[in-house]
Amino acid sequence: MTAPDPFTPARLGPLTLRNRLIKCATFEGATPDALVTDDLIEFHREVAAGGVAMSTVAYCAVSPEGRTDRHQIWLRDEAAPGLTRLTEAIHAEGALAAAQLGHAGPVANSVSNRRKALGPSHIPAPMGMSVTRKLDADGITEMLGTFRRAARIAVDSGFDGLEIHCGHNYLISCFLSPLLNHRRDGYGGTLVNRARFAREVVETVRDEVGDEAAVWAKLNMYDGAGRLGFGIDEACAVAQLLESDGHLDAIEPTAGSSLLNPMYLFHGDPPREEFADAFRGAMRLGLKAMGPMFLKHYDYHDAYLLPLARQLRAAVRMPLILLGGITDRPSMELALAEGFDFVAMGRALLREPGLPLRIQSDPTAQSRCVHCNLCMPTIYSHTRCPVRAGEVPDPLSAGAAAIRSE
Repeated sequence: MTAPDPFTPARLGPLTLRNRLIKCATFEGATPDALVTDDLIEFHREVAAGGVAMSTVAYCAVSPEGRTDRHQIWLRDEAAPGLTRLTEAIHAEGALAAAQLGHAGPVANSVSNRRKALGPSHIPAPMGMSVTRKLDADGITEMLGTFRRAARIAVDSGFDGLEIHCGHNYLISCFLSPLLNHRRDGYGGTLVNRARFAREVVETVRDEVGDEAAVWAKLNMYDGAGRLGFGIDEACAVAQLLESDGHLDAIEPTAGSSLLNPMYLFHGDPPREEFADAFRGAMRLGLKAMGPMFLKHYDYHDAYLLPLARQLRAAVRMPLILLGGITDRPSMELALAEGFDFVAMGRALLREPGLPLRIQSDPTAQSRCVHCNLCMPTIYSHTRCPVRAGEVPDPLSAGAAAIRSE
């Protein structure tokens, strides 16, 4: 069977995408008042004009305590007019708009949010130097209603797709993790119990939006926490449960943990000093001291999550979106040849929003992203590629090459 061309239209649930390229969720750092800004609109308009089929806004918290800090958007009526302007700008460039619905759980900064971080159990919430409040049964029911309201606001604001964040040890991912979920009720213990909250969230969102939007889940395959954490075998089993429920149009496999091992998602050089300098006080000191243990190095290569994702591909028949090191036409074609239906791009589009159009016109085109990961610490100010912004030398420039050779 011949793999489809990455630049031909494809179906995702009720949607027809103009090609198989999706801008993945990467927090934009462009909402200082937790509302849409012109900067956020331009960020996604530029990506949409660059040729992707869909741009994902990241991330849209379902409640105020579910933000990693108070500057992130949370979905409420006040945010709707700005979100509508945002989706209209994306649509005007011929692309579709997706909202990543999530709750940060223990990744939330309770000091910044001025609200207690939440979790499946009492576990550390390091951003606020605190411990989470355990969601009780009533709290879980209320949280399902919160996801329902957020989904409705997103769809009414013009979003075509909803990505439910079940990764990186955010709230839903924590429920899945045997290391972080210590419950003894119907939401803890066995994998089926630990997956219950994720399945209920997905069912709730689908029940609310029906076929008004595509719905998919970003699902961890491995959190990088070793044998005590959440791994690929359990991820495949959860994917099978989600597939059997029939509420999702796709799964986007991901990896790593914002709590325990963030670099496992990104691979490449860990920007330890830059991350530490983005904080003040105890967080800065802690990152400087623990940087090598927390921000580990993983060698970068194209399609680096493919070895894990192959196992998920073998476990389910539903559409999958391959994320991680998709930067050129060969990596796109490799993903599609191995049975993935779409590919997602992140850092490469920060460096060059127009990369998809360049690849479409020239199949040999190479990304100018060198995976230095200096974009990662910029999420605390305004997410950008420092190379593109001229803040650091371009490693691919002749001048930089000359400096390296001296």
